Amino acid sequence: MKRILVVGGGLIGLRHLEAVKAHPECSLVGLADPNMSLEVDAPRFASMAEVTASVDGVIIATPTHLHAAHGMEAAARGWPMLIEKPVAGSLQQARELAKVLQDHKIASLVGHHRRYHRVVQQLKSCLDSGQIGGVVTVQVIWAMRKPDAYFQGNWRTQDGSPVMINLVHDIDILRFAIGEIVQAKALRGRSQRGAVRIETGAIAFGFETGAVGTVAFSDATPSPWGFEAGTGENPNIGATHQDMMWITGTKGALSFPSMTLWQGEDWGQAARKISTTAEKNVKVPLDAQLDHFLEVIDGAEPMIDVADATKTLEVALSLEAELAGQSEMGRVQV
Repeated sequence: MKRILVVGGGLIGLRHLEAVKAHPECSLVGLADPNMSLEVDAPRFASMAEVTASVDGVIIATPTHLHAAHGMEAAARGWPMLIEKPVAGSLQQARELAKVLQDHKIASLVGHHRRYHRVVQQLKSCLDSGQIGGVVTVQVIWAMRKPDAYFQGNWRTQDGSPVMINLVHDIDILRFAIGEIVQAKALRGRSQRGAVRIETGAIAFGFETGAVGTVAFSDATPSPWGFEAGTGENPNIGATHQDMMWITGTKGALSFPSMTLWQGEDWGQAARKISTTAEKNVKVPLDAQLDHFLEVIDGAEPMIDVADATKTLEVALSLEAELAGQSEMGRVQV
């Protein structure tokens, strides 16, 4: 039995807490959160400093700007950690935390939970095995209309860019399935809500493999295309089960998440559709992630540790900064 402490009593923290309580190989140490009025069926601590019980691993689900500080505190106590994404509030914080963990040989896992979707792992396996040859191009669409109430009376009114909230996940899947991103350029689109924040844009990527790709995104337009809609992952977002990623290779192409596969030679003959079936999740990705965290505590290689997640954060932050420096139509502000 692994003794797990959960830090942070927000929506995702409480989901982690319930997952730990339900897991047959876990024992919940308790919940650490300064809001002691939170009503949960678990021992309560205002902070990690109050915890005197033995801890085998800690799940950090506090606000992003606190991730690094709480990771450092857990590292000082020698606790392996699962940190929610994004891994930190800044690149410097993420790098400092990664160095401390490396120097003290403390295991870490970062909650990019989409890597635990069976169909995402199937995508990576398909590309790694060369079923479409070497990847040449990739196109992604993430287009949803978030409700107006999502932005009212909270931090999202000014800073709720879909880059750090949503696209950080797509960036991580691209890194996971295709390879490291070595170039990224962005163009900002017009706001449909009259918002100051970034709302719509287009991104061009270059991968170290030589592949190139694009992402078109907006949180102001209803559409059937996006990871959540395509996979049905989020119960708050209507599922359409439409593809949202299209990848071409030297021997064929595929679309995701349907995993529709095509193979061919040249334009003289139509590409052939190959019969494939998209794999279904055996477990909820968050539960599969917890299974893996227990393995990481025992010394297994993490699916994505703090150092790896820092690379995803670096790409997302660079795009956020580039878009923030543009006017709505992409003209540089002076």
